Amino acid sequence: MKKASEENMLMESISKFDFPATIEKLNAAVVDSGWKIPAVHDLQNTIKNFGKDILPIKVLEICHPKHSGRLLELNDERIVSTFMPCRISVYEKSDGKVYISRLNGALLSKSFGGIVEEVMSLANNEMEEMINSLIR
Repeated sequence: MKKASEENMLMESISKFDFPATIEKLNAAVVDSGWKIPAVHDLQNTIKNFGKDILPIKVLEICHPKHSGRLLELNDERIVSTFMPCRISVYEKSDGKVYISRLNGALLSKSFGGIVEEVMSLANNEMEEMINSLIR
């Protein structure tokens, strides 16, 4: 997988912290930034319920009503709801490191233009600010 850069649709960065600390610090950064966390998916536990053991992985769904509301109140822009809420994955790999991955909303938004590009780019920039203090 390619590392975080402007050209990649999916971005992956290495956390400076272990898995529990990364989750804790990311949760705090999201809330401190005025965003909400409507759901956290513990995929390790979900998969374990089906009889398979995997390394830790959680997906945080995050949302800022100010951003999402600007798009969801418009008829033609509601199509982008498939990308909502924003998702940030935190997982451990077999190398023992913890990674943070997310969709490159700024890159994706360029294909839409207009208010979608404006809102998705702004949301993406805020997400990156939340993540920056956690990565190497």
